[in-house]
Amino acid sequence: MSREERGQDPTTPFYDRPTGGWGSLKSVLKHAAKDRIRLGVVETLRRQNKPGGHMCTSCAWAKPPSPHLAEFCENGAKATIWDLTRDRCGPDFFARHTLAELRTWCDHDLEAVGRLTHPMRYDPSSDRYVETTWPEAFKAIGAKLRGLDPKSTVFYASGRASLETSYLYQLFARLYGHNNLPDSSNMCHETTSVALKSTIGEAVGTCVLDDFDHCDLMLFFGQNTGTNSPRFLHPIQQAVKRGCKIVTFNPIRERGLVEFTNPQSPTEMLSRRGTPISDLYLQLRPGGDIAAIAGICKHLLEIGAVDRDFIAEHGHDFDAFEAWIHASSWDDIEAASGLPRTDLVEVAEIVAASQRVIGIYGMGLTQHVHGSDSIGMLVNLLLMGGHIGRPGTGICPVRGHSNVQGQRTVGISEKPELVPLDRLSELFAFDPPEDTGMTTVDVVQGVIDGTVRGFIGLGGNFARAIPDQHQADPAWARLDLNVQIATKLNRSHVLVGDGAWLLPCLVRAERDRQRTGPQAVSMEDSLSHIHGSMGRRPPASRHLLSEPAIIAGIAKATLPPKPQVKWDDWVGDYARIRDLIEATYPDQFRDFNDRLFQAGGFYRGNSARRRDWQTDSGKAQFTKPQSLSALGEEPGQGIFTLITLRSNDQFNTTIYGYDDRLRGVHGSRMVVLMNKDDMKRLGFKDQDFVDLETNADDGVERRATAFRVHSYPLPKGNVGGYYPELNKLVPLWHHAKESECPAAKSVPVRITRSTGPVA
Repeated sequence: MSREERGQDPTTPFYDRPTGGWGSLKSVLKHAAKDRIRLGVVETLRRQNKPGGHMCTSCAWAKPPSPHLAEFCENGAKATIWDLTRDRCGPDFFARHTLAELRTWCDHDLEAVGRLTHPMRYDPSSDRYVETTWPEAFKAIGAKLRGLDPKSTVFYASGRASLETSYLYQLFARLYGHNNLPDSSNMCHETTSVALKSTIGEAVGTCVLDDFDHCDLMLFFGQNTGTNSPRFLHPIQQAVKRGCKIVTFNPIRERGLVEFTNPQSPTEMLSRRGTPISDLYLQLRPGGDIAAIAGICKHLLEIGAVDRDFIAEHGHDFDAFEAWIHASSWDDIEAASGLPRTDLVEVAEIVAASQRVIGIYGMGLTQHVHGSDSIGMLVNLLLMGGHIGRPGTGICPVRGHSNVQGQRTVGISEKPELVPLDRLSELFAFDPPEDTGMTTVDVVQGVIDGTVRGFIGLGGNFARAIPDQHQADPAWARLDLNVQIATKLNRSHVLVGDGAWLLPCLVRAERDRQRTGPQAVSMEDSLSHIHGSMGRRPPASRHLLSEPAIIAGIAKATLPPKPQVKWDDWVGDYARIRDLIEATYPDQFRDFNDRLFQAGGFYRGNSARRRDWQTDSGKAQFTKPQSLSALGEEPGQGIFTLITLRSNDQFNTTIYGYDDRLRGVHGSRMVVLMNKDDMKRLGFKDQDFVDLETNADDGVERRATAFRVHSYPLPKGNVGGYYPELNKLVPLWHHAKESECPAAKSVPVRITRSTGPVA
């Protein structure tokens, strides 16, 4: 199959220009004009992701030691502009609108009201948020927490909270008496934490930024770089220009891995020419990654392109894996992957000819029933060639939110075995709880059945991000306590009842002044480097508090005093929190304060990168998947597999606008992308309205109505649509077996003609 034959069908709507370039610039300028940005915001962007500046609140991609003039991408600029808007959401706004009315607003319009300015409490008699004071809020929340069973409460954290905030948050939870500390990784890369921990002994990837300067092959699986981590395109482009090959596996042809124009290159911008990225772009079936990798491994074994010496020294259970590969037929591999043998053989030959290979993946691997097996297969492939633990090699999960990886590093985890409880006990003179806490799936079930009585949300939009939203939505109002720490209004803040509090905090780009002066915070990027961040913009309101100050305020009002627990001292000087992090994790955070603003961040280390395998066997673990497909169950007759997607104009549940420029979709998010042959078979035309219903026999109706169908080049039998709008179709029980990560990349649905838009 030629590259032209693999290209997009010109008869269908699509974006035919490179990622980046003038399209990115125009998009940023559009959002800047809409939010009426000031010169100070431009200065903030100039300092973004640079030593001594503030770290972006968008993606977690690495920050180079020698940054570009503009070390931010289109989505990073949108995030900062969104944070620093002039618009405000204060007591006057809430006096005009009941929560019943606000529940009818769309997600974009809720957040577009502007920055929250005052602490608020919910008044059920008027169905409104009303202004309160910080002391009143802390006292009331603390009293309610003291009256609840700690095990019935949940402390959720979004991925943007700093290391300092996250450490205090987990300490508060454990001093209070629970490990119910789910975070946004539960919904995206928890599968990574489980799979990599069991196979290579580390719960994170092994790559550093320098590896991308030395590899000669990158294998991409289920990662949309152009939308989700655009700054990654810079090292990819440089790698391509020096001769590195790129092979991409993705059901949808994403422009970021097809072509890129560097907006910081005058030559590229003026010539309007981009750099072709992928040498091969293979549109496999959703969940077909296990089979595709199996096919690659099968050919490598057939031609003897295996590093037997490395396997003998470092591998475990290779014989069982090899036998499984030999037993897997090419017919089964082709059927499960949706790819012909010739394509997989071609990739295998490229792998065999490469000396240094990096495997890169996103939620296209993690969000499946057998997502752990998909990651395990990628690890198998890399281990076969000794491509872990050498410069220019490794496995690289691309994390989403800016500090979601770092939060896990400093103790935000429902799994007590991942936390040094002994050190916490020594430092703070208490017995930390040792029982396993709730995952996101457990929390949602607990909200529905009433066993969860209290919820604190540290950022994010939990109620909108979860599966089975419609089942959970009415249950939120029945909680005894619902505390939301936030910067802007969102859906989670209006699905509440008596005992609800809305507490506004600073954004990362704003000045955080405490008793000892301006404070810095820190976060960890996808490549395990720690970066300091210093905000300099004036706060949106004089009533805002920092996240550490809010956590400490609630904790002081909840817990009895302890001489070892010095909330006021810690909030007064964040360097003291970093001292605590270093004391708790001495090997990873040595000289933390001294290295806070090291250019490019400081590396916290990775045992697998040193080929020190912290696994049960003491070696790198080869694994056999349960099936050639990650779906769990093959779709039956008339059933489509739905892939939920992020648009170019959003970040997680934050919707900046209604365009998806990189897919050629404009003006609406209520769309379904569908193969043209499937459309023809069902009698659909472009712009027809369709309804989607989850195919499940659990007695629960899950429907999404009046979505416009768009012809789009993706494999037959599969459709795409946007989250969070389509999260309602994901059953709570439809998740990765080992990690309980929602299987949002493989939802079985029926599609029927709709009568049209509904009110």
